[in-house]
Amino acid sequence: MAQTADLTGNVDLYLHVRVLVAIILGLSVTRLISGVATLIQHPGRTPIWSVHLGWVAWALLNVVTFWWWEFRLSFVQHWTFGLYAFICVYASMYYFLSALLFPQDLDDYRGYQDYFLDRRRWFFGLIALTEALDVVDTLIKGEQHLRSLGPEYLPRIGAFVLLCVVGAITRNPRFHKLFVFAAIAYEISFFGRYYGTLN
Repeated sequence: MAQTADLTGNVDLYLHVRVLVAIILGLSVTRLISGVATLIQHPGRTPIWSVHLGWVAWALLNVVTFWWWEFRLSFVQHWTFGLYAFICVYASMYYFLSALLFPQDLDDYRGYQDYFLDRRRWFFGLIALTEALDVVDTLIKGEQHLRSLGPEYLPRIGAFVLLCVVGAITRNPRFHKLFVFAAIAYEISFFGRYYGTLN
């Protein structure tokens, strides 16, 4: 009977945490979609850049897949404040990325390319941190979950973080175009192969 009460408490606590995570991710999606809508509404106001739009697509894809896969947290048996705080910080990274992609104004810049290249260290630093937090999140969900992601998971994270370091250093447009294209293609491939079900 006590065990049933504990499980019910864990489910209730997970639902409680999920509400706050949903709010944070909802704000992220809102920022990204409203930013794109503004570009459509006023196409000539600020020069756009394909790399910037690519990272917007990558961020939106990651927010959606993050929310899908966080369902796994319902299997966590023992919630603590530290775990709760970690999940909130992890989810907040996506809001920070969304806010960086669509700032309040671009008055000091000539367009999104100028802005993005100027803020690239912050942007790629936050992406690298988010990828590192993903490893912690994966370990929280258990060793079996880590194994289910296949042998490519940890090398992928390492390679992505290294590419973020290069992205933070270089202003080379060709590198940035190749990087964002590869990042989107890989995310779609990885999600299709490993996140398609909750088994």
